[in-house]
Amino acid sequence: MYAIVDIETTGGHASAGKITEVAIFLHDGMQITGRYETLVNPGIPIPRYIQALTGITDEMVESAPQFEDIAEHVFNLLQGQIFIAHNVNFDYSFLRHELGHCGYKLQAKKLCTVRLSRKVFPGFPSYSLGNLCRQLNIGIVNRHRASGDASATVRLFELLLAADKMGAIAQALNARSKDKWLPLHLSQDYVDDLPATPGVYYFHNEKGKVVYVGKARNIRKRVTSHFTGNSAGRQRQEFLRNIHSITFEKTGTELMAFILESIEIRRLWPQYNNAQKRIESKFGFYTFEDQQGYLRLAIEKRRKYTTPVFAFNLLAEGHSLLRQLIREFKLCPKLCFLQTSPDPCTGLADKTCKGACEKKEKPDKYNQRVLEAIGHLQSQQPSFLILDAGRQATEQSCILMEKGKFYGMGYVPRDVAVSDTAMLKDWLTQYPENEFILNLLRTYANNNAGRLVQVPA
Repeated sequence: MYAIVDIETTGGHASAGKITEVAIFLHDGMQITGRYETLVNPGIPIPRYIQALTGITDEMVESAPQFEDIAEHVFNLLQGQIFIAHNVNFDYSFLRHELGHCGYKLQAKKLCTVRLSRKVFPGFPSYSLGNLCRQLNIGIVNRHRASGDASATVRLFELLLAADKMGAIAQALNARSKDKWLPLHLSQDYVDDLPATPGVYYFHNEKGKVVYVGKARNIRKRVTSHFTGNSAGRQRQEFLRNIHSITFEKTGTELMAFILESIEIRRLWPQYNNAQKRIESKFGFYTFEDQQGYLRLAIEKRRKYTTPVFAFNLLAEGHSLLRQLIREFKLCPKLCFLQTSPDPCTGLADKTCKGACEKKEKPDKYNQRVLEAIGHLQSQQPSFLILDAGRQATEQSCILMEKGKFYGMGYVPRDVAVSDTAMLKDWLTQYPENEFILNLLRTYANNNAGRLVQVPA
């Protein structure tokens, strides 16, 4: 009925590591009915620190069978049994991976003695095999060897069977139970508390630090999808081992979840989020007053904590737009840094420049045209609201775009008028924008023009 298993390996994940030892104890719930153990030649050198931990050396496995030699026998022992191990997903992923390479597809119910021990013997400071054995007076011979650890796991499982008054084992074997698929250190309670609503969720490590941020239309469904499957890759296995708790923040809509996820990734810089971490090479128009009092309009690469008077993606786009402003508002190419040579200003020849570069035009007159040019730019940018469902029936969600920039978002009571933008901002949280958010909102606006609420620029 039960196959209680322990393996030793060359590393921590099945896609790159290899098995060096296997021990399988067959158990009928009352006693051991069969056992199998063998060293395995991994075909690769065993790292020094693994040799020091397990005592298994390259010389010891040199004449041992390779896994393909024992695969059929191992498969026959495991198939149809309930697969039990301490941190079951580790042993199961290795054996399933190795058997798969040999043409055998292992499908078995699983029980994890770490998880079961937490439920049946609550309150222990640690649930590692060594600490559990000390707490429960289980003797271990040949610690960190497959046979020794599997033998101790057998005794632990027998104690669990005897002490399980609440039906934890039956519950874990229930086909609908998600417990066996969860990361080793994550309690089922965290998943049970997740809402089936749009929002953002956070995976935390042992110290409480956020290591991953995700967004979802249905938080509970999306979170549980992270834990299904048995990928043997190093990154996935490491990711799962580092999840100890989950928090979340509900949003009214999936669009708000997308926006909040992007904001939080850039704020927290989580270890396992790879997307949206690139530094954006976005440009903008910046103004400053020089020593003579003239306003300068310059194209600069956008930097963190700076706010341009107008933003754009491509340098060529900025140059084209700046030339247009120079023509329409009679600005000086030199004061706009489009002409950097010491030669006479080209704007004087075509009469776009009125002599500011040679101090023939006073700063206040020139600066007025610069401000008019900036005002013209900003007036061309859309200002609108996106109103949609709230987190509850008494509110509605609101996203504000103001003069082409993302101002922020929040929730407004349904009985509050949204015609006054200044008053509306009291209900909104202002957030930093980024190119991902702007593209998201532009796309939404283009596809849902009838749902936008236009506001004065």
